[in-house]
Formats: sequence, C-alpha cells, structure tokens
Amino acid sequence: YVETQLRESLFHLSEDAIQKVVIAYEPIWAIGTGKTASAEQAQEMHAYLRSAIAGKYSEAVAANISILYGGSVKGNNAKEIFSKADVDGGLVGGASLNAEEFVQIIKALK
Repeated sequence: YVETQLRESLFHLSEDAIQKVVIAYEPIWAIGTGKTASAEQAQEMHAYLRSAIAGKYSEAVAANISILYGGSVKGNNAKEIFSKADVDGGLVGGASLNAEEFVQIIKALK
C-alpha cells in the first residue's frame, strides 16, 4: 500500500523536484487514535521508504530526503523515535497545542 502511494504521488517527479519534498509517515492504524508505532516499527517503515526512493532515484537522493514520523509524537516517545537512523524528525499534531509537551519534543531532538 505504501509503495503504491509513493509511486502514484511522488515517483513522477524529477530527481531535482523529489529532493525538495519532505515525507511524513503515519501508520494508518494510528491516524486519529493517539496510538503510536514503536521506535523499531517507525525505523522499519522509514528504512523501507528510503529504500523505495533509492530504487527509483538513487542512494544519494534517498539519504538526503527528509522522512518524518507523524503518528502521535509526544514528549515521552520522541527521543526514542528520533534516535532511529532513518527517522529525520516528527510531524507533531495535537501535542503541539500543549506548550510543555511541545518543549519536551523539542528537547528530544538534542
């Protein structure tokens, strides 16, 4: 399913254009639920996305494209998720409405 989404939405772009794209991944089962993937699950999917991009474009493009995790990033899970090699950051939703929670997420980037 994810590969189909990539192919239909992004893979028509030129190599120059795709390098300007930021991808945010959220598991379909996490949308609107407050549930989040484990850091290992997030890493696995982000690595898959990067591999698919490398297959279409190049290893260099795949290494440089930003892939964010967007499934209920919170202060208590951000550090572990952001520590994974293929996770470049987070797309923060509801947690951004709480200043203290948002500060914890930002601190996890250090």
